[in-house]
Amino acid sequence: MDKVLQDELIAFGAVLINGPKWCGKTTTAKQYVKSILNMQDPSRKSNFLKTAKINPLILLQGETPRLIDEWQLAPELWDAIRHDIDEKQKEGLYILTGSSKVDESKISHSGVGRISRVLMRTMSLYESTDSNGAVSLSDLFDSKSFNMAKSNLSINDISRLIVRGGWPNSIGKDIKVAMKQVAGYIQTIVKTEIKTIDGVERDEAKTLAVLKSLARHTSTQATDAKIVADVEFNHYTIHRNTLSDYLKVLRELYIIEDLPAWSPKLRSKTTIRTSNTRHFIDPAFAASLLGATPDDLLRDIETMGLLFESLVIRDLRVYTDYLGGYVTHYRDKSGLEADAIIHLNDGRWAAVEVKLGSHDIDEAANHLIELVDKVDVKKGSGPTFLMVITGTEFGYQREDGVYVVPIGCLKY
Repeated sequence: MDKVLQDELIAFGAVLINGPKWCGKTTTAKQYVKSILNMQDPSRKSNFLKTAKINPLILLQGETPRLIDEWQLAPELWDAIRHDIDEKQKEGLYILTGSSKVDESKISHSGVGRISRVLMRTMSLYESTDSNGAVSLSDLFDSKSFNMAKSNLSINDISRLIVRGGWPNSIGKDIKVAMKQVAGYIQTIVKTEIKTIDGVERDEAKTLAVLKSLARHTSTQATDAKIVADVEFNHYTIHRNTLSDYLKVLRELYIIEDLPAWSPKLRSKTTIRTSNTRHFIDPAFAASLLGATPDDLLRDIETMGLLFESLVIRDLRVYTDYLGGYVTHYRDKSGLEADAIIHLNDGRWAAVEVKLGSHDIDEAANHLIELVDKVDVKKGSGPTFLMVITGTEFGYQREDGVYVVPIGCLKY
């Protein structure tokens, strides 16, 4: 995020950093600012909110870059910041942070060309130093030579990392402490945040039932109808429209982040499935909602495999943001799929399958090759590489050209 933020400050008058609570937004931003406005300061919050409604420009006074922390509490600040950028015609004036999305109807201008928006997730394994970084995603895209790599992570380590999550404050803590922190986060969402984000009263029990259903369907394309059925199975009635509202709010609180489908042009007439893959922004949410300890995951490898996939997707998103791009998934009517398609903004792309153990690597590699045969690519527009990301020990390139990379070796 440091590199992303530096690049955006050079190009835009302001940068908005969104993301889940406690992921390090404010700490990161403080490295680059000369003054700070903390909208959540309990002794001054009421005064700040009144001032924002009367004359928001007063709150912008201070040395720049100026940090406006949790700016969404006073949406009036958005248009004031945009106006100030227009007046000064300078870059790098403001950094805004927010742990929930603002009601766009309360701002009159999108901020396009003036305010950049970036998403900060929880820490990847390379950022938390759990990955040794022996394999660079950037190097693979640049077709640099690939050397054998060895991960330091055992299957026990991976189960612990899934349950721990990537919040900076959990790094280095005892796993029981980290689990309590995640559980506390979920309780805050269910009892407080789900209501305070927009003032709408939502049922705590239904919220928790929805979250638990999403946890059970992590890394799948479960439909909304399936989620409704799960909730009603637990004796709570919920309408599809109500579920849509709950899911919308959970996205706005950066709790869930589904992976959209890729829709390439195909050589065959195979129908592409367009359902999103269900993911939390951090796999520890799913583990906590399932009541899973590291030992529980080791005893239920199928569930661990799904949460491992979610961990890999989180890391790929972090690394791809750094490189400039985005991640999708592919699945067609025949059942052929790729867990992740990495797209860079310059047009290069790569296809990825995720397998926890070694016994499925051959099948995964064959699926990736079959996928490439289906995609209608022009000369030079095929994938830069194909990769199977695993929870195993060794990384190497197969005879068919597919890379096998342990998640404990991957970095940007």
